[in-house]
Amino acid sequence: MLSLPHIAQLVCFSVLLACGQILFKVAASSLPPLNSVASLTSLFVNPWIYFAVLLYGAATLLWIFILQQVPLSSAYPFVALGFVIIPLASWVIFKEPLNLFYCMGVALVIAGLGMITMMSGK
Repeated sequence: MLSLPHIAQLVCFSVLLACGQILFKVAASSLPPLNSVASLTSLFVNPWIYFAVLLYGAATLLWIFILQQVPLSSAYPFVALGFVIIPLASWVIFKEPLNLFYCMGVALVIAGLGMITMMSGK
């Protein structure tokens, strides 16, 4: 069974990735259409891109630390938390719609993670 500290680290990892994705969306919303070389250069002066990449870098370091302690087969399913966190954050921050199917999917993801957590190490 995964220990509570490992679960906390895995949740933190997923939150870092989700925050990075939200920042990428903020950056994308503030950029002109990327249809020319000139518009691509706007990526390099957008601070949201740098913050997102910084979060991804921190998540990568945390992931390596986690994988030194937890089997990949037990750790990787927690990446699915992004399927829960990102749409919820998008709903709150960007007013993107959610529906019943999303809520049912969230319940299935959470149930699956619970089963994996209980069965890991057995």
